[in-house]
Amino acid sequence: AEDEVALFERDMKEFWVQFKISYGTEQNNQTSALRDLCKETIEALSEKWSKKLKEEDLMIDKIQEYNNEILQQSKYIAEKEEQLTEIKSKLSQEEEQQKNLTDSIQELKEELKKKIEIKSSKNKAAKEKVEQVSKIKTLFKEHLGLEMRRIHDEQLQFIFRHIDHKDPDKPFMCTLSINEQGDYEVTSCTPPLDCIAELQLKLRETNNFSAFVANVRKAFTALSYK
Repeated sequence: AEDEVALFERDMKEFWVQFKISYGTEQNNQTSALRDLCKETIEALSEKWSKKLKEEDLMIDKIQEYNNEILQQSKYIAEKEEQLTEIKSKLSQEEEQQKNLTDSIQELKEELKKKIEIKSSKNKAAKEKVEQVSKIKTLFKEHLGLEMRRIHDEQLQFIFRHIDHKDPDKPFMCTLSINEQGDYEVTSCTPPLDCIAELQLKLRETNNFSAFVANVRKAFTALSYK
């Protein structure tokens, strides 16, 4: 019985030894296989992620390239917008200048039109005045024996007739001019009249030309009866 127990114990020891050896070998094999698997997995993952990282680097470079292109396009657009703003500003200034020029031309046209109208009115008035003077001149010459002549140095000469009842055709003359001060001045009077200076002064004060002519005629008439 002791031998059987000893044999059993020995067998049990051998079993455990064999079991440990077998389990340890299997475990070592499994560990080695697991390590190889892990290594392969890590290598595969490394290769995958390395490829992925390269793709991402390429994508980042591409994105950066796109960003640079967008930046260049933005700068180009900004420059064009600035140029467009300058062009719009110049166009606006030119339109304003054109408007001002048009307004100025319109004002000049209106001013010219007014001047033409004023000139036409003055010409009409002058024409009417000339016609009136011509009628008066004819009337004076035919009925009152008065003749007016423009002589040298822009002087106006009055020739009175029908003064001397003894000699109706005898001329009585008075010559007027405008001096440097713009005043009427009697430059000659034939025959001389004592009151001519007084008549000249009255003409300057009143500017009544018709009254001056009438007063000179009266003075010549009075003189003819002396």
